[in-house]
Amino acid sequence: MISHLDHLVLTTADETACVDFYTRVMGMSLETFIGGTPPVERKAFKFGNHKINLHLKGREFEPKANLPTPGALDLCFISSIPLSAVISRVQECGWPIIEGPVKRTGATSPILSVYLRDPDGNLIEISELLTAQPE
Repeated sequence: MISHLDHLVLTTADETACVDFYTRVMGMSLETFIGGTPPVERKAFKFGNHKINLHLKGREFEPKANLPTPGALDLCFISSIPLSAVISRVQECGWPIIEGPVKRTGATSPILSVYLRDPDGNLIEISELLTAQPE
């Protein structure tokens, strides 16, 4: 019945810090668009064929989650570059890695991951797909 995820919504307490993290550290592009009822200017982070819509705490768009809360997400992203290059980029940006690299189980294959937190405290996992090892 479900094919894939189109977008998700991230609630932030600090829009400026959030935009900096997802564009500068994570390498996503910032998009502004008109949406909602009534139509208003919105922001989203784009990467590949996906996007993360942004809500500012206390000024969320309807309909919204029942309890939109900054720092409540645990997100895993698959990197388009080797994990070693991800680690270098994150370190060059001066962002702390809190764990990793460590092996984990991904949705489609084993993954090698590093963990960091965005400015709101959301747990961000960046992973490289590993080829399955024969048993």
